[in-house]
Amino acid sequence: MDLNTLKTQFEQDKQNHPEKIQLDWLGRNGKLNTFFSNLNIEDKKILGQKFNQFKIEIENYIDLQLSKILDNAIKHPTKKFSQNIISLPKVGHLHPITQTERQLNEVFRKLGFSIYSSPEIVTDEFNFTRLNVPQNHPARDMQDTIYIKEPEYLLRTQTSTIESYLLQAESKNLPIRTAFPGSVYRNEKVNRSNHFVFHQYQAVVVDKGITMKDLIGTMDLMFKTLYGSKVVVRYRCKYYPEVEPGVGPDMQCFSCHGRGCPLCKYAGWIEMGGSGMIHPKVLEAAGIDPKIWTGFAFGMGLDRWTMAQNDIKDIRTLRGGNLAYKPNL
Repeated sequence: MDLNTLKTQFEQDKQNHPEKIQLDWLGRNGKLNTFFSNLNIEDKKILGQKFNQFKIEIENYIDLQLSKILDNAIKHPTKKFSQNIISLPKVGHLHPITQTERQLNEVFRKLGFSIYSSPEIVTDEFNFTRLNVPQNHPARDMQDTIYIKEPEYLLRTQTSTIESYLLQAESKNLPIRTAFPGSVYRNEKVNRSNHFVFHQYQAVVVDKGITMKDLIGTMDLMFKTLYGSKVVVRYRCKYYPEVEPGVGPDMQCFSCHGRGCPLCKYAGWIEMGGSGMIHPKVLEAAGIDPKIWTGFAFGMGLDRWTMAQNDIKDIRTLRGGNLAYKPNL
């Protein structure tokens, strides 16, 4: 195929909605990228300028058509026009993280959990102190906190912060069975497995007679619901200040299946989150008597769950803005 043939195809595709044209022509796997990547080095040198000009023409055309649609909607907000908008081709979908989040919400709703939320800008008290992290505790250094106004106001570093608000708000309405997704922020170096903004999913249970068996059973059900009965999971003893004892669930790497690869840092396993029995001091900080009530909590890396479901090898893909990407759900 030559550039003239490509231009002829574009003229034919002008009958499509501009959003579909953008997806088909300018997406990562669109016609322009496919055409140019298949050229040899010499042809790229010869056609480079004409190719870039053609790409600009497509971008300008799309912008013009979208502007016309918007202007028409503003000037003529009629029922007929609204019906035309509704009939436009559907080229979008929910973000894969949102899809995984909703799957987890459904799992926990069926288990009798409510869904909770709280602010993303929080105080030191709820992010650290109420989670058994004293002022000079090394765990504060482990989380690379992003402060809004040091030392009091910050972006929450974990969904356990939501747990602090939950326990405070519901301390007189026990028992508690609640799950909550949320964005969290840390001053992390961005690479294929880490990002400075990411998502976690947490569940908290406070009741009489809750044990580690309840925790492991709940997490096992969650893993199998999302990844099937053959999913391979291990649980290791881990330290987290807000729980005692602490447990780290690892899932066998979905990319290399345990052989070792860059995604799992050649360990064969991916750490999916942290969990454990809620520390008595955390319950006491919320006014809950740990001699009567016990509970468990776990927080999972929602981005990594989404990556595992969709066979995504790089967390940056989730925030790359690539309209051509479609999850395999």
